[in-house]
Amino acid sequence: MRKDPIIIKKRGEDGSKIITIRIKLDILKALDDIAAESNYSRNELINIILQHGVENIEIQ
Repeated sequence: MRKDPIIIKKRGEDGSKIITIRIKLDILKALDDIAAESNYSRNELINIILQHGVENIEIQ
């Protein structure tokens, strides 16, 4: 019987980078409210919102 190895990647090697930002408390509260209602994590929501913004920004 052949034994195939279980392959795992080290954490953090998913193409993401950890950064620190300052965010206004009212925005943070709104994100937390949306996260609770939608069952997404705050991190997932921020990435969704940022991706949308990057794809739809218009610089004049």
